Formats: sequence, C-alpha cells, structure tokens
Amino acid sequence: MPDFPTLAKLADDLESGRTTSRKLVEACLARIADPAGEGQRTFIHVDKDAALTAADAMDGLRKVKAAPSRYAGIPISIKDLFDIKGQTTRAGSRALDDSDPAEQDAAAVARLRHAGFVVIGRTNMTEFAYSGIGINPHYGTPKGAWNRAEGHVPGGSSSGAAVSVLDGMAHGALGTDTGGSCRIPAAFNGIVGYKPTQRRVPLDGSVPLSFSLDSIGPLARSVSCCAILDAVLANEPIVPLKPRLLKGMRLAVPTTIALDDLDADVASTFERALKSLADHGAIIERIEMAEFHDIGPMNAKGGFAASESYAWHRYLITAKGDVYDPRVFVRIMRGEAQSAADYIDLLNERRSLIARVNARIAPYDALVLPTTANTPPKITDLADDKAFTKENLRALRNCTLINMIDGCAISLPAHREGDIPVGLMLAGAGGSDRRIFELAAGMEAVIRV
Repeated sequence: MPDFPTLAKLADDLESGRTTSRKLVEACLARIADPAGEGQRTFIHVDKDAALTAADAMDGLRKVKAAPSRYAGIPISIKDLFDIKGQTTRAGSRALDDSDPAEQDAAAVARLRHAGFVVIGRTNMTEFAYSGIGINPHYGTPKGAWNRAEGHVPGGSSSGAAVSVLDGMAHGALGTDTGGSCRIPAAFNGIVGYKPTQRRVPLDGSVPLSFSLDSIGPLARSVSCCAILDAVLANEPIVPLKPRLLKGMRLAVPTTIALDDLDADVASTFERALKSLADHGAIIERIEMAEFHDIGPMNAKGGFAASESYAWHRYLITAKGDVYDPRVFVRIMRGEAQSAADYIDLLNERRSLIARVNARIAPYDALVLPTTANTPPKITDLADDKAFTKENLRALRNCTLINMIDGCAISLPAHREGDIPVGLMLAGAGGSDRRIFELAAGMEAVIRV
C-alpha cells in the first residue's frame, strides 16, 4: 500500500500551511479519475464541484483561524448507503434509481461535515449491503489490494470505502457494519476498520439492512484515524488516544467456531501475531465460548438480516424485484418465511446471548480472533453461486459473532509487507469502545513484526 498520511499528519500539514484542503481534494480527484486505477469502480458518484467549493471554504476559515476542527478540509468518502442532501441514495442498487433526492444529510454525514471534513463522493458497495464479499453486478467490483493484476475481491459490503482509502482517493471513509462490512474490507485491503457499539452513532438517513445489527463506523489508515472519525460520528470530543501497555494485557482467544476452517495464511499470520503480543508481555488465554454455538441456529432462517430487510424491501421487491442482484434477492426473501413468533424468539435469544457472553468475557481486556477465516478470493473464482456462498459465509462468520453480542470491534492489518492481507480483530462488550481503541493502539505496530 502506498504510504499515504494519517489524519493527524494531514491536520498538521494543513495547520502549518504545508498543504491546503484544495490541494488535498485535487489530489484525491486525480486518483479517482486515473484511468489506470480503480476510481471508476470505487465511486458511484464523485462530487467534484461541491468538494472543491467546500475545500476552498475550509481553507478560508483556516486562514482566519475559524476552522471547525483541526481536521477541517480533509477529504473523505461516503458509502452509497447514506443520504447526502440533493443526491439520490441508491444503496449500490438500480432499484432506487428513480428515488427522490435526499432532503437532508444523514446524521453521520452531517456530523462529519460539521467537523469540516470534505465529502468527495459516494462509494460503491454490495447491493443493499447484503454480502461480505463486495461484488456488485450493477456498478462493477473494485479490485482489492492483493495481486491486482489477477483481481481479488475487495470485501464487503463497504467495498468502495476500503479501496478509496487504500488508493488515496479519500483519507477516511464512512461505512456500515451489520456482520463485518467495515472490518472485512479493512482486513482484505490491509487497512483499519471499526465497528462501534451500535448505539453510539444514529442510523438516521441510512438505508437499513438490519436495524437490530446495523452499526455505522469508519475505515482508515490507522487506529488513531478510526478513533478520530468515531469520536466525530458519536458526537464526542476528539481526545488524544493513549495506547495501553501490552505488558499485563489480558486477551482471550475464543477457540469455539472462530478458529475453525482457517486458510493457512490466516492461521499462520494470526499465530505469529499472538506470539508477538505474548513476547511483549500480553497474557493470552484460549477459552471455549459455548455461547457461540447458539448463533448458527439463531440465524438458521436468515436471522435479523433476512427478517428486517424483508420488512423494508417487500414493496420495492414487488415493483422492481427483477433488477435486484439475484444473490441479494434470495437472501432478502428468506425473511418472508419467518413468522412473528420466529422474530420474537430471536429477540429473546439474543438478549440471553448478550448477557451470557458479557459474563464470560468480563475478566478479559478483549477478545482477539482472526477478522475473517479466509484471505480475499479471486473475483473469477466466485462466478459459481456455491463458491460465492461458501466464501461469503467464511468472510462474515467471525465478524457476525460480535454483531450478535452487541459488541464493538476493530480489524487491524496483521500481515507483513508483501504478504496476502490478513486482519486481526480485537473485540469487547458493548460500551467498551474507548478501551478497544487504546488496546488496539498499543498492539498496532507489534502484531506485524
């Protein structure tokens, strides 16, 4: 990955006058427009004129020391799932092409703008956010970081979000995460992705997949970058991130489900990262998590994603079901067969699951597990529906465990430079967001040694 700067470095450069917001935006626009790059597949819409106007405004405010934050003027991308005033939100689909333009920004977008971030465009995604792979038959599929000449998937559903950061087309990205959609593309592209405790960021103005599980989070180049964006999204003060010492850090590796059927590169990279953490004084304990066995049966009929997405899509499918991605259509329609009793059972079972898991992990600082069971597959290898389904489930499995327990989690790149991307996930109970950021900052550099 090219050595693009962090948000802190960009803020320093803006403050010192070494760069301007206009220069940053123009450089991102040039990368998007590069015919040799992935820009045409990464973005569904590029807001060139509005981005340049906003950049000039932020430069003007900075000159009179009135910038809304020290990060004002930094260009970011927005997943096509979010409303942007005056634009049509398509959610990576053709079924919403004739929808009315949004009357106002989504809450998350408005908070980013309030801090002075410049919206550069809307990023491509899995249609309606319903896959962890990132393939989109309507707008194309941006190639991920690994072996671009061959073409590997970018991860989903926030596929364009990850590639926009990877390729310097934006310096941070707004994504969503229902079962890994921030963390999977981060893992597949060697960047950082964060899934917050769901209640931290309002969902208003975003197209839902599952309102029980949907979380709004950032993708960026470092833990501190994600912490900055998360604070803005949660409407909290941006405070310096203090890394926690590795010595004495108590980390639990769940041996139940999370370590099953790992690709060889995932298994070896994960074990090397654990050894490095232990060598630096972290206390690693492998524990059984019997509660994780309950999640498969809970999702046997499609779970929350199928039932809640079907409730939202049922009328749109009646009118325009023929233009849906067939792989997405099939998954949504699983919700039609769920009864009200099924759904109520799900609610009760999840409530019990959260309580039991929180009690199990209370003695530890965090859980640590591979972000995905697989490395990014080749796009051409997933033309077959059976192969697609298998790899999609493997990509989603570990991340889904954390969404189901209403937790928070971050994916960090754990592979060495030049190796196939592998993510390490650090997770905690809901509400432990700041601790997860501090722990991740402490191990960020160590796990790739």
